[in-house]
Amino acid sequence: MKPTLIIGGGIVGLFTAYFLNKEGIEVEVIDQTDMLDNCSTGNAGMITPSHIIPLAAPGMISKGIAWMFSSKSPFYIHPRLDFKLAQWCLLFFKATSQSQVNRSIPYLNHLTLFSKALYQEFEAEHPLSSVHLSQKGLMMVYQTEAVEKEEIELAHLAKKYKLEAEVLNATDVQKLEPNLEVKARGAVYFPGDSHLDPGVLYSYLKKNLASKGVKFHPNTQVLGFDKTQNNVKSVLTDKGKIEAGKVILCGGAWTAELAKMLSFSLPLMGGKGYSFIQDNTPAIQIPTILTERKVAVSPYGNFVRFGGTLEIAGTNQNVNLNRVKGIFESINQYYPTFKAKFPEEDQIWKGLRPCSPDGLPYIGMAPGYENVLVGAGHAMLGLTMAPATGRLLTELHQQKETSLEMKGFEVGRFD
Repeated sequence: MKPTLIIGGGIVGLFTAYFLNKEGIEVEVIDQTDMLDNCSTGNAGMITPSHIIPLAAPGMISKGIAWMFSSKSPFYIHPRLDFKLAQWCLLFFKATSQSQVNRSIPYLNHLTLFSKALYQEFEAEHPLSSVHLSQKGLMMVYQTEAVEKEEIELAHLAKKYKLEAEVLNATDVQKLEPNLEVKARGAVYFPGDSHLDPGVLYSYLKKNLASKGVKFHPNTQVLGFDKTQNNVKSVLTDKGKIEAGKVILCGGAWTAELAKMLSFSLPLMGGKGYSFIQDNTPAIQIPTILTERKVAVSPYGNFVRFGGTLEIAGTNQNVNLNRVKGIFESINQYYPTFKAKFPEEDQIWKGLRPCSPDGLPYIGMAPGYENVLVGAGHAMLGLTMAPATGRLLTELHQQKETSLEMKGFEVGRFD
């Protein structure tokens, strides 16, 4: 039997390898990086079933136009002559209709809750992993009346989907953060959300898979595929040919380029984000989103990670310091007494979140192929959705009935 090749060793690729390995499938993972630092290691580490509104939500177009004039804004599309970007923007615009968003919400809801359950199962099965799933919830802190209205509407919507949501006033917020002043009008608190250290999880998964016989090919560039009309026989790399029984594309923001090599279209753009670590002084306690600035705050005891911005950038990985300044300046806007220090450039993490136009990931069979699957396009929810995606891809690989309805995740839905 030829092995299943997973192209992409991020958190989605690793969880896919994890569930395939549990089924006794021989798996090899190919990645173009050294697999030490990627989009899966420096993110906010939040597992957020509360995030049921897709990126392409009503109002994002008007907000996006306003934000386009600020290099420090939370969401930015750099105008440029690029057919792929134009195509993506058109599909994104179409997806912001209320009817499309209403269709997407149940898919996001079911996928994120399934993932949370799988995380709890994973933690129970690996008690010595140091992958501590913190159950402190998530606070959506706001300072303006306009955003308060949006967040309270979201809280009501979340309750319709059986998610816990509590509306807090400024005094309630301060009680949850006793160590420092929080400048807030109020917040919505989601007690069912969790967070963990993504670097610890990634490192543990990689070691666990290696110990179970999963083979890794780091620093390996995919150059093409040896294929018949509807089957891939092998993957062609800069290190030679690797035979394949089945192929799963989990290449994050680069998955569209892999799809192009296989002659099918996958509308997908990289959304660049940044994060940096600070000493947690005075100590922030609760994972938080600073909503007006779209900045994630992830406390881990002695240190805290601040991250944010979504810069539709293709696969450009240059650091835009103005966008990092936007994150940094938000810290004391919400936490006036926090001792923030602007990071050195080599301390700034950057990553490309793979964004589909409608905010739903691609999970399923690649159009026109019998042995190629795709798991990509999770945007800012890659960590949240990774276990569920890996489990669903394993079920499809094994031709089993899937745990969830898959129609909303179809790979060829924009054809």
